[in-house]
Amino acid sequence: MANGLVDELEQRGLLAQVSDRNGLSDHLRSGSRVVYAGFDPTADSLHIGNLVPLLTLRRFQLCGHRPILLLGGATGLIGDPSGRKDERSLNAGEVVEGWVENIRSQVQGFVDFEGNNGAVIANNLDWTAGRDLISFLRDIGKHFSVNQMIQRDSVRDRLERDGEGISYTEFSYMLLQAMDYAELAERYDCTVQVGGSDQWGNIVSGMDLVRRRLGKAAFAMTLPLVTKADGTKFGKTAEGSVWLAPDRTSPYAFYQFWRNTSDADAVSYLKIFTFLGLEEIQSLADSLAEHPEQRDAQRRLAAEVTTLVHGKQALASAQRITQCLFAGDIEGLTQDDLDQLRQDGMDATTLEAASVGLLDALAEAGLAQSRGAARKLVQGNGLRVNGVLEGDIERQLDWQDALFGRFYLLRRGKKSWHLLVRGNV
Repeated sequence: MANGLVDELEQRGLLAQVSDRNGLSDHLRSGSRVVYAGFDPTADSLHIGNLVPLLTLRRFQLCGHRPILLLGGATGLIGDPSGRKDERSLNAGEVVEGWVENIRSQVQGFVDFEGNNGAVIANNLDWTAGRDLISFLRDIGKHFSVNQMIQRDSVRDRLERDGEGISYTEFSYMLLQAMDYAELAERYDCTVQVGGSDQWGNIVSGMDLVRRRLGKAAFAMTLPLVTKADGTKFGKTAEGSVWLAPDRTSPYAFYQFWRNTSDADAVSYLKIFTFLGLEEIQSLADSLAEHPEQRDAQRRLAAEVTTLVHGKQALASAQRITQCLFAGDIEGLTQDDLDQLRQDGMDATTLEAASVGLLDALAEAGLAQSRGAARKLVQGNGLRVNGVLEGDIERQLDWQDALFGRFYLLRRGKKSWHLLVRGNV
């Protein structure tokens, strides 16, 4: 990049804090460097907020640097106090271990493991589990001033909250993360750590430890925590967080999340979450300003991020479902498409009976408030079953003509959809 990676990151809105901007720029220009970001297992899947450091590591790699994806098998057992108003619940070791393996499989698709700058996946449990307490206090703790530690935002905020405080367990998290940086610097010659802006204090502490213990150059850089223009929390829907695991957030629901991005956020998200060039993003921004109804920026954003996370086949499925529902023509839907809709794409009701009356089904599904209302809906030509206008109020849904023997897709009017699913198969 002509202007350098740091300038590119800033233009994309991906630069929050940096320990020495000119020094880091020169450091990155002068050779292939090793950079790391950490991912603690706080659930069995990463969420879309984790895409920011993941994709940033990929940007470093595309510029010739070597990324390390550090999994928090040890720090995940402790709990990071950053951004927390209260103490985290401690999870069992086997639970955290399982989450680490899930995250390992997720992050592998975002970086390249081949070549001279092939990515590395590390687990901080490897150098933490066997370390005894005395050596930890002598080798690591000796380099930290409690006076400075309590001034870090993650600690000070908790200390200032009435009745909350912070346990020694979470207070020690800073030392563990700093030790990670020092270990990676010694093992892989890692000289750059990136993370969320709420991690600044922890990252700087690690940078200082590397310099003190190893006498090596080290840099700290943080990425902004993504927010929505309207002030609401990014990455949340009515159903909860948007996860990277397809069994927690289906590719269709994932695609819809990005497609429903507001005009105010679409361009900034294109910069942060895609690898499109800035000139192309500006062209999409111009289109959005001139023809907002076409939503070209949102459609491109949804296509790019869905492909990055779930692949081209999943994108094709998400686009197919979207088009079929928009046009009201469901013939193109596959069984996998319907399973995605059942998971989180639309309201769904599971029926155990071998047969159910249409009016009862409509009332149970909430498409009508009562059998009487359901009767009026059908008689008024307001209902379609599997795409076909239904006028028989005596109809029994017996699964004989269900889609794939399991699904009845109901549509009231033009936009109200509901999926009936056979539950005894």
